[in-house]
Amino acid sequence: MPIEQRGDASVVTHALAQDELTKIRDVETEQVAFRKGLVRLGRICGYEIIDGRMETEYTEVQTPLTTTMGERVKGLDDVVIVNVLRAATPFVEGLLKAFPRARQGVISASRDEAAGMNDDGEFPISVEYVKLPEITEDDTVIIADPMLATGSTMTTVLDYITSEKTEPENLLVLAAVSAPEGIVRVSDEQPDADIISVAIDDELDEDGFIVPGLGDAGDRAFRTT
Repeated sequence: MPIEQRGDASVVTHALAQDELTKIRDVETEQVAFRKGLVRLGRICGYEIIDGRMETEYTEVQTPLTTTMGERVKGLDDVVIVNVLRAATPFVEGLLKAFPRARQGVISASRDEAAGMNDDGEFPISVEYVKLPEITEDDTVIIADPMLATGSTMTTVLDYITSEKTEPENLLVLAAVSAPEGIVRVSDEQPDADIISVAIDDELDEDGFIVPGLGDAGDRAFRTT
């Protein structure tokens, strides 16, 4: 199966997804290639979400020669993609190739690196901007962030989503790489969220960075270091 359940998270096992992840992990991959790799990875993940999490229906179609039965994906007009700024921007660009009619939301949320990680493995989170479309019970909501590390940022973002009091049909957290600690935190605090990641890495280091990880996805994509 392209998406396999592994504990509290699911993993995208598609060979092309794993290939792209390996490329962007490489420290020698420069900015443009890294950003394009995140775009491709987002597109692949989008297709896998369609295949693994969305229903289809049979419908009659008229071909140039006769009528036949075909299959259509249900709910493609009922997708909301939430971009966790800024690292998710190229990741979301790829998702939009799979969901071109998706409604989009933006949340600027980032952890306070200067404050550091507390004894519970959490960071203070600063939220500077929130703009979300209306979310309905028919929607598939995909919250995209390439890194699920401590889970501090993602649980904060999920609080904004779930505060709307409307339960979407699917609530998906999508990451390129995730740490076990972040998966546990999101699962404990937001059990209705389905975590999907291309890889589950080994651990967090003492500074809260994913190991082996892929570095700071925002800095690498936007060349800010």
